[in-house]
Amino acid sequence: MSYRGRFAPSPTGMLHAGSLAAAVGSWLRARHAGGCWLVRMEDIDPPREVAGSAAAIIAALAAFGLVADEPVIYQSSRIAAYDAAFAQLRRANMVFPCWCSRSELAAGGGIHRDGRCTARPDPGRAPAWRARVPDETIAFVDGWQGPQQQRLRDDVGDFVIRRVEGLYSYQLACVVDDAWQGITEVVRGSDLLDSTPRQIWLQQCLGLPTPRYVHLPLVLDSEGRKLSKSERSQEIDPAHPMPALRQALAFLGVPADEKAVRPSALLDAALAHFDPNNLTHCSDIPTP
Repeated sequence: MSYRGRFAPSPTGMLHAGSLAAAVGSWLRARHAGGCWLVRMEDIDPPREVAGSAAAIIAALAAFGLVADEPVIYQSSRIAAYDAAFAQLRRANMVFPCWCSRSELAAGGGIHRDGRCTARPDPGRAPAWRARVPDETIAFVDGWQGPQQQRLRDDVGDFVIRRVEGLYSYQLACVVDDAWQGITEVVRGSDLLDSTPRQIWLQQCLGLPTPRYVHLPLVLDSEGRKLSKSERSQEIDPAHPMPALRQALAFLGVPADEKAVRPSALLDAALAHFDPNNLTHCSDIPTP
């Protein structure tokens, strides 16, 4: 299969420097491989969404010269696919309903490991649905972080697949859509590294292919903290894209053409000198 990569932001705020670095990194790897670069809007958590941010993110990407090769996919339009995957997991007895409260989970260390709900079923309220996690280790080799492994039951336990409100989890939706879009490599921030073993396990449960993974270091603020969409001071300005785009390339360890005056020219010049191994030498450049 030819290379297919993607950038999958959630519309919980405007694009910031960390998101841009991940987008540029995934774009460079896809273009270097002669493959497709896709954009998927992960808009399946309405309570956390910021009105207008999905359209603003798409517009900002275009301003930075990052245009998807296929129409943008919105996860909010994919609920039927998640319903089907959830039904498949139910038929295989890999999920169970859970009425445990947060206080009950906290009393057990915050991780559910029983493979069944220990609370009394409450017919008056909907349950969450959790994966029945096996006592096994998931191992993989990350393209930046190297060999990784996670013991599912000990480290994450019976994680939520569908929330009480009926909303599907990031883990399930991401797995279903990566397979549906034929993604061969996932390039994203290292804050999602911990999610990868759960996603690989779900891929195995659903009979889906496992892509390669590259988890880039996080861009930090001046105090060494992960950038957050909730802090407006960390937004980047699509009206003046060159400074932030140069900073993203510097963070990724990719040479930037100082003479370029347009994002498209800067990206083309960076691609001409791009070596995928450069992404293993990201510079520690915090934002101002």
